[in-house]
Amino acid sequence: AAAAVLVVAAFAPRRSLRERRAERNAEANRPPLGSITAEALAAAVSDPLVIFDRQGTVIHVNGACAVAFPGLSVGTSLPLRFRAPEMQEMIAKALAHGQPLSIDYSEKVPVERFFRVSASPVGDGGDWFVMIFKDQSEIRRIDRMRADFIANASHELRTPLASVAGFIETLRGPAKNDPAAREQFLQIMQTQTVRMARLIDDLLSLSRLEMKPYLDPAERVDLRPLIEGVMDALRPLAEESGVRIEADLGSDPLVVAGSRDELIQVFENLLENACKYGRSGGLVEVSVNRAGQENGIDVSVLDHGPGIPEEHIPRLTERFYRVDVETSRGQKGTGLGLAIVKHILTRHKARLSVSSRPGEGATFTVHFPPAVG
Repeated sequence: AAAAVLVVAAFAPRRSLRERRAERNAEANRPPLGSITAEALAAAVSDPLVIFDRQGTVIHVNGACAVAFPGLSVGTSLPLRFRAPEMQEMIAKALAHGQPLSIDYSEKVPVERFFRVSASPVGDGGDWFVMIFKDQSEIRRIDRMRADFIANASHELRTPLASVAGFIETLRGPAKNDPAAREQFLQIMQTQTVRMARLIDDLLSLSRLEMKPYLDPAERVDLRPLIEGVMDALRPLAEESGVRIEADLGSDPLVVAGSRDELIQVFENLLENACKYGRSGGLVEVSVNRAGQENGIDVSVLDHGPGIPEEHIPRLTERFYRVDVETSRGQKGTGLGLAIVKHILTRHKARLSVSSRPGEGATFTVHFPPAVG
């Protein structure tokens, strides 16, 4: 063992005299930790931080706190600023007992925000206290989205499952020897199972897209033949819906960077929605606006249907959001099509805009960035 230590020491890199002298000089010139002010330490904290005294009066706020709580400044009384019962109780206990405490606190205005608030004494004297606000808003938002998604997905699957189970029970009982009823019920059961399969396929598509939110734009795709192919594939649906699809795509290539299969999915969803929900207008128009390669490409899908009320437009790309639940289910929609479109376009650094007025149809426009290279 001693020999091994000697061998390692012999081959270990040695510091030069200059390096050792520089290290000693750096240690000698380093300011003592006690010389760092409380203000400097508070400024280095990225979360909102408040220092207050035994009367609950603010004596210092850092920059993050000044941004998060504009009205909170030196001289403000914390019990008067934060009137929520949980904050009042925490401040009182911190001042009375001088022990670290933590609570969950939310502010409703100007926007709803959630914080994990910690208060503790500073130093041994107990004359100063520090309060730190850890913003939990994004975590809460994600948790709420996850809970809503699970609840919505469960509801969407439960409805067709209950329908299928009910018809199976009926076929085994009252309709056991009724050929006409059996044929009708089997057709309904097939429709419901197809709906469940579509829903599961859309859920899997969303899951795959979320696993890789960004796309390496290695492939170049010409949108003109791609959209024409989608139109040809959807002509039977258009005829069934009593809709005619017309396109003005020009003759020049419409090249963008991205995945061909995913872009097909985008335009299938947009054109399918236009045929289903704009059927009363009888016409779906696809057009391209190309002001120059440096400005990218805009592709618009316009239906002449009933339109969409303005208050619904910002929420159209939310999962399972429907303007008219019964109409959407009647059209065999899963409520996930536009959410998938949004995720795919985000991967392509593109975006979707929607404009509509009731009675004047709706226009869905995909804005592609310029193709580089």
